[in-house]
Amino acid sequence: MASVNTNFGALVALQNLNSTQRELDRTQNRISTGLEVSGAADNGAIFAIAQEQRARVGSLSAVRDGIDRVVATVDTALAAGEAVSDILIRLREIALGAQTGALSASQLTTLQTDFAALIAQIDGILGSANFNGTNLVANNTDLTVLATDEGGAVPAPSSITVNGTDLRIATGGSPLAGLAGLNIATGAPAAVDAIDTAITAFNTALAAFGGQRQALITQNTFLSALSDNVERGIGSLVDADLARESARLQSLQVRQQLGAQTLSIANSSTQIVLSFFQN
Repeated sequence: MASVNTNFGALVALQNLNSTQRELDRTQNRISTGLEVSGAADNGAIFAIAQEQRARVGSLSAVRDGIDRVVATVDTALAAGEAVSDILIRLREIALGAQTGALSASQLTTLQTDFAALIAQIDGILGSANFNGTNLVANNTDLTVLATDEGGAVPAPSSITVNGTDLRIATGGSPLAGLAGLNIATGAPAAVDAIDTAITAFNTALAAFGGQRQALITQNTFLSALSDNVERGIGSLVDADLARESARLQSLQVRQQLGAQTLSIANSSTQIVLSFFQN
């Protein structure tokens, strides 16, 4: 039936053209964002999973930041410790020099003055080894950092603790406490023995810091690899195949052009009705 009120062919052509346009919009969005699933409207289930994993990447980043801060604190302590270790070596040299003999009283006094100045410098170095308000070598307080993003829900250790140790000479129980009051002018052999004991104990304390630092670095390396794997998993869920989408874009553009021509033809079909009324 010929009718000017209802053009079914044009309606079908318009529906197909609108459908093509929706697909074209979706493809263009994937190409512009690089994402096949950029929102819940694209795929609610996949989007929810991706968001959960993005939250985990964020928590892993926060844990790694915390470990980085503790590593920096340990590095500061180790830098101070290494400086003090060099001073201890120098103190030993001075004490041994005082035993060589053929030194005048004034020379011994000079050595003792240098010796005392170096000892005084030790506590100053250790006391200034602060990072972010924490000093591991002038405080007996431990520093604990979260080591995973799972809290206590996993059997692996959920935290790592760095044990603070007050190494200052003025602190009772310090491995360097035996250096207080040494006089190389009157007791050089005893001073050498005390320095040797201090060097051994001090290096043991530094080794403990070094071991704890390595544990932190190992955990941070693992968390970095874990974060990379989670991000790769997110990509496999939501990233668009741009080569495929590019090919699809060209196909849809052709379909759009053909749909527009089909609609134009369908709309022109009503012109046939006019021929029925021509003389």
